Amino acid sequence: MPDLRLVIFDVDGTLVDSQAEILGAMTHAFGAVGLAPPTRAEVLSIIGLSLPETFAVLCPDLDTGARNELVRHYRASFHDHAVADLKRRSPLFPGALDVLHRLQAQDDTLLAVATGKSKRGLDRLIDQHDLRGLFISGQTSDFHPSKPHPSMVLTCLADAGVAPQRAVMVGDTRYDMDMARAAGVATIGVGWGYHAPDTLGADRLIDTFAALDAAIDDLIGDPA
Repeated sequence: MPDLRLVIFDVDGTLVDSQAEILGAMTHAFGAVGLAPPTRAEVLSIIGLSLPETFAVLCPDLDTGARNELVRHYRASFHDHAVADLKRRSPLFPGALDVLHRLQAQDDTLLAVATGKSKRGLDRLIDQHDLRGLFISGQTSDFHPSKPHPSMVLTCLADAGVAPQRAVMVGDTRYDMDMARAAGVATIGVGWGYHAPDTLGADRLIDTFAALDAAIDDLIGDPA
């Protein structure tokens, strides 16, 4: 039986540049409840967390009910834009599509996603960029505790039937790295995302997707 390996990807800031949509939805949500929106730096610092955790970090003095209103308006902003403009999309980072197809074509390499997005948001993005069939597992914030809890990575491992030592997490935030490490999985940080690369604490850092294959092979071994 082949010794399968698994590459788990974060989405926002790793595969897609979604900051424009995220910042727009934040501005809408805070405006809808009469609050000044956070700065761009503050928003980018919490990308990767689930929405309840996001607003707990951004608005620690608000009660749960008020934060739930922010979550509702944030989600409504994404939904309204998706309905109003079917062409609206977060662009893939350069090289992302090529590397996904290149890795997926390897017989013993499986791909998965672990993201703070909702399932609806992930499904929309997969449809927009024609990524159907690439991922054996797609874990979202709807069904798991927020990163850096390891639940999403552990579920990806179970779905793929792959041991932690044959898996690697690719992400752009410290939340991704801590989540993977808590599950016993190696980490690769990307240099184009929303957290400064020197804050990630990743096992490897890459500056382009062209460098990903070698980093994966180095950390968890070549395809069997």
